Amino acid sequence: MFQLGKTIVSEDLLEKEFVCNLSACKGACCIEGDAGAPLSQEETEILERIYPQVKPFLRQEGIDAIEAQGTWITSDFDELETPLVNHEECAYVIFDDKGTALCAIEEAYNQGLVDWKKPVSCHLYPIRVRDYSEFSAVNFHQWEICDDACSLGKELQVPVYKFVKDGLIRKFGEHWYSELEKVAKEKQDNSPA
Repeated sequence: MFQLGKTIVSEDLLEKEFVCNLSACKGACCIEGDAGAPLSQEETEILERIYPQVKPFLRQEGIDAIEAQGTWITSDFDELETPLVNHEECAYVIFDDKGTALCAIEEAYNQGLVDWKKPVSCHLYPIRVRDYSEFSAVNFHQWEICDDACSLGKELQVPVYKFVKDGLIRKFGEHWYSELEKVAKEKQDNSPA
């Protein structure tokens, strides 16, 4: 772990490799697990605002879940997150003709109907950020459904922090990311050949 501004960052971001392999996992991170995508308070307001533009992209199951639970929920642990369909996939998940999970919000964004791409937690994945009062913890979240992504990242030699560059900049800003790159370069320069 190392400190970067008001963040404590796991070395895994620099040492582990990752490139999403959707053809292998079919977007399992949007389907597996026991919770929706983490949201900030601001993001809950955005979801409420853009829902009418996103709704036409949703599956009926997603619409039903959102209309029953709301565009966002508060979990049993008092955390804000996207609702789920039958305690399984995210309500905003849609599927392409190959059965790969996609995001209805991102589809609406790609078509220029909304100005918000998706929750920052999704944009950052496989990085998870936990905010505390004095700092934010930035960690690599690794589980078996991403084994193919780790293998592809290793094959292509893409560190986690490079794979999620856009998400990290969106969350922490350009300056923070350039400082992270400096730490990565120092680490690489000081590692045994």
